[in-house]
Amino acid sequence: MSVAGINVLVDETRARTEAAKAPLLSVRGVSAYYGSIRALKGVDVDVHEGEIVALIGANGAGKSTLMMTIFGQPQAREGTITFAGQDITRLPTHEIARLNLAQSPEGRRIFSRMTVRENLQMGAAVNGGKHFAEDLERMCVLFPRLRERIDQRGGTMSGGEQQMLAIARALMSRPRLLMLDEPSLGLAPLVVKQIFSAVRDLNAREGLTVFIVEQNAYHALKLAHRGYVMVTGAVTMSGTGQALLDDPQVKAAYLEGGSH
Repeated sequence: MSVAGINVLVDETRARTEAAKAPLLSVRGVSAYYGSIRALKGVDVDVHEGEIVALIGANGAGKSTLMMTIFGQPQAREGTITFAGQDITRLPTHEIARLNLAQSPEGRRIFSRMTVRENLQMGAAVNGGKHFAEDLERMCVLFPRLRERIDQRGGTMSGGEQQMLAIARALMSRPRLLMLDEPSLGLAPLVVKQIFSAVRDLNAREGLTVFIVEQNAYHALKLAHRGYVMVTGAVTMSGTGQALLDDPQVKAAYLEGGSH
């Protein structure tokens, strides 16, 4: 092989190695506004393949705004957002959803007049419903309550069941990255434990990458490999989930002195 050919192979190998190291989701210097109000202030966040990453902070810190900005509503006014190496900063929401990135939004937002099965069909529609029967069974194993409610209208179910449905609907698209926005909000502790256990199992068994926004700092950081702390639209701390759990500032601000 010629020297030129060897150099090409070396360059290709280096490129593949660098790509493997690159974050699956990268948020760089992102600012977003509601009118003249700057809701995000130069945010930097990375999520690598196979990780669970938590973003914690008080109510109104900007956590959900970051989640919505990644999905294009509102669009970032400054900075860049890349997913799987592709710049998605200016893409409309429906195009982002086709890139194997799925969101379970704050407040669940299921289709209340549709049955559980129909809600799951809507989630599968993103990838053309190619594996609907198989994925329906997977969701019913993950959340057995959905099997019991399969022909029931979503709006008639409990808050916990609706949250399970919202997550399952997002998973029906077989995402490479699952984004969860406040999945524990308003739910009983036992239901929260079931949902976080399901997310942990998906990550461990299937390598699902998860970015979770949570007010419940204790549960989020116990679940996460890494975490970020957001205060008034800016990331102020980052580290492993355990390191943040052990940090005195985090304990004082978000864990009520360490209790949960």
